[in-house]
Amino acid sequence: DYPRYFTPNGDGFHDTWNISSLQDYPEAQIFIFNRFGKLIKSLDPNGPGWDGTYNGRLLPSDDYWFNVEFIYEERPLVFKSHFTLKR
Repeated sequence: DYPRYFTPNGDGFHDTWNISSLQDYPEAQIFIFNRFGKLIKSLDPNGPGWDGTYNGRLLPSDDYWFNVEFIYEERPLVFKSHFTLKR
């Protein structure tokens, strides 16, 4: 269960992207990549989320990919998918 898109435009709705359903997995790590596979951001699921920037610059509307690494029933798992940043 993750947001399929976000719109970081400062209106107070969907301004950051994170996976809130991972709050029960404090050891989980989220890695966000651009379409070329460059790591853009590492997230803590209990943190504020990603605001759509890289090194202080706004990134363009596009699809971004992510990996979630977490432990489930004592086994390390990786979940991969994508979402859209809309400007």
